[in-house]
Amino acid sequence: QVQLVESGGGLVQPGGSLRLSCAASGSIFRFATMGWYRQTPGKQRDLVATISSRYNINYADSVKGRFTLSRDDAKNTVYLQMNSLKPEDTAVYYCAYFTPTTNYWGQGTQVTVSS
Repeated sequence: QVQLVESGGGLVQPGGSLRLSCAASGSIFRFATMGWYRQTPGKQRDLVATISSRYNINYADSVKGRFTLSRDDAKNTVYLQMNSLKPEDTAVYYCAYFTPTTNYWGQGTQVTVSS
């Protein structure tokens, strides 16, 4: 089992920044892909960004140029730096940890972009 602890969500004004963190613990898989998805009420959970163990990064088109994903393997942690936030970025953000056999999800952290 893998446990994911998320932090960094909150309320921010349009144009502002937030940084999300997700720390993994437990049965760490060396080649896991980590990242973030987001979900709004009544809609499916959508990709924000993922990073592979080889540091290949995949961003949703809607966040390219504004969000930056990184990982620290020594800390088993992934970071999502979110800049130039827009109201449409408002959602619950979920940390993801993917192995060949199991997908793990964090509990979710709310990000609200509003003036």
